[in-house]
Amino acid sequence: MAQPRKKTIAPADRAHSSRRSARRARSATRSPARLLPRARRAKFLHYFPDGFQDGTYLAWERDYKWAAHVQWRRVLGREAYRALLAAGDYRVVAAHAVAIEARTNLLFSFEKMALRDAVKTPAGARAFAEGLYDFLHGAGDLQSRFERWVATVSRLPRRQTRVLTWPLVTVFGFIALPSVHFFLKPTVTRLAAERCGLSLDYRSRPNWSTYQSLLTLARAVRRDLAALRPRDMIDIQSFLWVQGSDEYPE
Repeated sequence: MAQPRKKTIAPADRAHSSRRSARRARSATRSPARLLPRARRAKFLHYFPDGFQDGTYLAWERDYKWAAHVQWRRVLGREAYRALLAAGDYRVVAAHAVAIEARTNLLFSFEKMALRDAVKTPAGARAFAEGLYDFLHGAGDLQSRFERWVATVSRLPRRQTRVLTWPLVTVFGFIALPSVHFFLKPTVTRLAAERCGLSLDYRSRPNWSTYQSLLTLARAVRRDLAALRPRDMIDIQSFLWVQGSDEYPE
């Protein structure tokens, strides 16, 4: 049998082939390495095989948090909230906020009690209502608004239990604007970060550096989990909760 003739590659074909090879090389260079260890996704998918769309996931982790957000938007959406402040209805704002959070398990019971005590007085309710609106919708960048909110919470009336905790400082941003804000439970979140091999610049007193580090971590996790289609910070907080909580054994 005659040997097939070797194909001659024209100069133009060579140039095209070279460009194609170069594009493949650049694409390979740009492909990011996975941020999270494989075991972290595996653990989440062990409990929730359909990921963030899983029916059990929705029932156990997402639905009650989203319901709190929907209720917040209904009674304390930006326009409604501003109207209540303009009318001086600070106690109404505080009552709505306390009631919405109370339907979740996000805060510890001692934090729920501290919050109720802090907004019982007219002065406490006003400081809380105005300070929270400023944090969510006020002027200035996020750092400035967060620092003002921390200062407001630190000055709220206190009876027995301290009000200035990470969960209390972050819970209302998380409920009101879950596309932007993250909820920090320090023990579980720090353990989750460690298990995921991620850095969290944690300090126990609420501060901007830690919150900025937390948001950076959450956005990185969200990008890394893009194939699972996370919707917002509720999904990212829930994913990290699964990694760090003893409710979900390794």
